[in-house]
This record gives sequence, C-alpha cells and structure tokens, in this order.
Amino acid sequence: MREFDFSPLYRSAIGFDRIASLLDNISRTEQGQTSYPPYNIELIGEDEYRITMAVAGFTESELNIEIKQNNLTVTGKKESANRNQQFLHQGIAARNFERRFQLADYVRVENASMENGLLHIDLVREIPEAMKPRTIAINSTDKKSAFIEKTAEKVA
Repeated sequence: MREFDFSPLYRSAIGFDRIASLLDNISRTEQGQTSYPPYNIELIGEDEYRITMAVAGFTESELNIEIKQNNLTVTGKKESANRNQQFLHQGIAARNFERRFQLADYVRVENASMENGLLHIDLVREIPEAMKPRTIAINSTDKKSAFIEKTAEKVA
C-alpha cells in the first residue's frame, strides 16, 4: 500500500543511488516487521541517540545485539518456558523477535544496558576529522609580485 517507485530517481540523479536503495530497503523491511516489541528512538544530544525497547520478561542472556554493515539487529529468543503452567489470561508476550534498525554512516553503538524491563542502546555519531568543516587560512603574500622581484634580481 505504501510502495514507492524510485526508478525515476535512478534515471535522473547521479550519486544518490545509495540513498534510493536505502529507502527502498527500509520500505520493504517495514512491511515484514511486526510492532513487537515496542520501542522509542530518542535524540539525547546533538550527535547522541538512544533506542529503548520494552523487553519485559526477557533476561540479558536471551537478548542479542549485533551490528553488520550499518544494520543494527536486536534479537530476543525466549528459552523454553515451563509447560506445566496454566494461564487463565496471558497478556505478557513471551515470543521471539527480531528488530532491525538501519544506521547512518559514522553512527556506532556506544553501549547497551537493561533496566526495569527496558533495553537501552546508546548510539553516537562520530564524523571523521577529514569530513568536519574547517577554516582555511589565507596567505597574504602576493605570488605575482614575488615572482617579478625574483626575475628582476636575476636580470640585474
């Protein structure tokens, strides 16, 4: 229903194919994902983010966080529960999940922690020094006048 055709972008824009592929992949990935477990994405600082996932009922050993090629994958695999339990109502989900997040370039996971049934994943964007804006000093020597003075000294 929310499908976009990026082929005009491929035909008319040069160098943006990575962005178009990223948008295309995200739209495909979101179609297959469920809303479980619920999560928040927060902007903590200028270049700091936090993903908070509600993982009630999971222990740290049942959760796995993996980064591969700018993809952050959080997986929860519930160990086999006691089959002798009889629930009159089971409202706490205990199912396995896999949640994927596409990370921008230069975003890295700083740490992960669990508190009160919430998994916190802290992210930081670190732009390399070569890509940061910098000021270039302007030299005040006039190259033409220096060349003329050197030529005049040779002639004299």
